[in-house]
Amino acid sequence: MSKTISDTPMPNGMMARARWAAERTPESRNRAVDLYRAVAIMFVVLGHWLLVAPVIRNDEVTLTILLAEQRWTQYATWLFQVMPVFFFVGGFSNRLSWESAKRNPEKKRVWASTRLARLLKPTLPLVLIWAVAAYIAGRMGVNREFIGDASQAALVPVWFLAVYIIITDVVPVTSAVWDKLGMWSVAILALGAIAVDTIAFGYDQGWLRWTNYGFVWLAVHQLGYWWQGTHRAKTWAVGFIVLGLVWLYVLIAKLGFPIAMVSVPGEEISNTRPPTTAMLAVGSVQIGTILLLTAPVSKWLQNVRPWAWVIVLNQMIMSIYLWHLTAMIAVVGIAVWLGGPGLRVEPGIGQWWMMRPVWVALYIAMLIPLVLIFLRFESGSRATEKGQPGPYQAIPGAFLTCGGLIMMAMNGISADNFIGVNWIAVGLVILGVGVATKRF
Repeated sequence: MSKTISDTPMPNGMMARARWAAERTPESRNRAVDLYRAVAIMFVVLGHWLLVAPVIRNDEVTLTILLAEQRWTQYATWLFQVMPVFFFVGGFSNRLSWESAKRNPEKKRVWASTRLARLLKPTLPLVLIWAVAAYIAGRMGVNREFIGDASQAALVPVWFLAVYIIITDVVPVTSAVWDKLGMWSVAILALGAIAVDTIAFGYDQGWLRWTNYGFVWLAVHQLGYWWQGTHRAKTWAVGFIVLGLVWLYVLIAKLGFPIAMVSVPGEEISNTRPPTTAMLAVGSVQIGTILLLTAPVSKWLQNVRPWAWVIVLNQMIMSIYLWHLTAMIAVVGIAVWLGGPGLRVEPGIGQWWMMRPVWVALYIAMLIPLVLIFLRFESGSRATEKGQPGPYQAIPGAFLTCGGLIMMAMNGISADNFIGVNWIAVGLVILGVGVATKRF
């Protein structure tokens, strides 16, 4: 008797395995979700590589932010700041995964630890390597402020990751709220964000703005619960786009909110740190756009080749996201060591833009080996349910990890102590990942 397709063993090699999986993907799967997740991360990576401009001035290397020097580039952040898309598709995926896990008591018990493992474990090598690098650089006499700036720049990705981890922790709660309130839960969170901005800016209560990390990103994530089908009516998509554009016009043109959807040095207000309702507005435009594209995108992804490539990208997406700025800093460091070729051109002029493709190619060349080396931590995090801790261990571990990650994202990894490293932040990450993903 000949073998059936299901009996065919999985081949060796990443691309061969991806093609094998692509040929066996159920027709019902919303493949656009996976593509949008990959594209969102790629846009973030490209945005950082284009808008962070290393330059040598007065024999000192600085990571200049182009947004502060050429105001027109701030509009580009409407394209490159695609974290709303990431949270939106994350909400869709988390809801689907949680609803499936609830049917099996053991899967339900370990859902948090298995889900969080994919987010937490890949952070360990990044943090440890930067801690070792900071220690060695300090012993070699490198300026501690420079170490802090470089490590903070490299660890910027963990800021949004920490927020996403916390939101993933509360999926069982937010999913239950969705079952009760549906789209009203999104509306309540959005109104909460508007109220926070109104009070914070109108009554000089800036401390209140930090609560919008919850209101804004939970609202976008919650909207992902709504997106349960492969297709949605075009009227919804158009409605989101129109709402977002009108909202942006009111916020920027009438109320004076910043144009940029990321933090810009020298500007008093940031739309992302902490987030304002402008993130909901630009997110509305982005979500409406991807909804319009979902039908043709889903049809295209029925072809094995493009779908296989999407599978490959999603298998390494965390590694790409976490290491892309480290790759950039490594390339800049090598260029400085070689005498600074290409680093003495003023950012934003024509020659500088003409050189961007070369620099991006160099960043990619440096990123590829980093991803291949550390991919094992991402692929190894796709653990089975057997032996995994329950939520009462996984969730506190995740919060410990996030505490360490936020400390490093805000201030870098250097510290004014005998080892020159913020050992508390590093320790929190090590302890948190261990608690969240291991049974003690």
